[in-house]
Amino acid sequence: MSGTEPIDGEDAPDAGHYHLRLYVAGQTAKSLAAMANLKRFCEEHLAGHYDIEVVDLMKNPQLAAGDQILAIPTLVRRLPAPLKRIIGDLSNTEKVLIGLDIRPKAGGF
Repeated sequence: MSGTEPIDGEDAPDAGHYHLRLYVAGQTAKSLAAMANLKRFCEEHLAGHYDIEVVDLMKNPQLAAGDQILAIPTLVRRLPAPLKRIIGDLSNTEKVLIGLDIRPKAGGF
């Protein structure tokens, strides 16, 4: 994995498109869990309307300053505005929905 590596998504953002950046530090259990949880969450709630960029701060520590990263893993929603952050392994779907300001699909969580 390079310092910044797209995982999935489309090239051209639109009004309903989410650009998410996940900051991790190496291949730790928490980092891997956050990546897996984010991928699952996006497939369930944002299918076809997102792209994920993973930033490994072990390889590019200088990138932490741009989004004011103080803890890892941290997910940053860059688009749509406003910018939002969630810290942790993203295992709590309800917390991620609220943190990213996404309405759950019909049928609940």
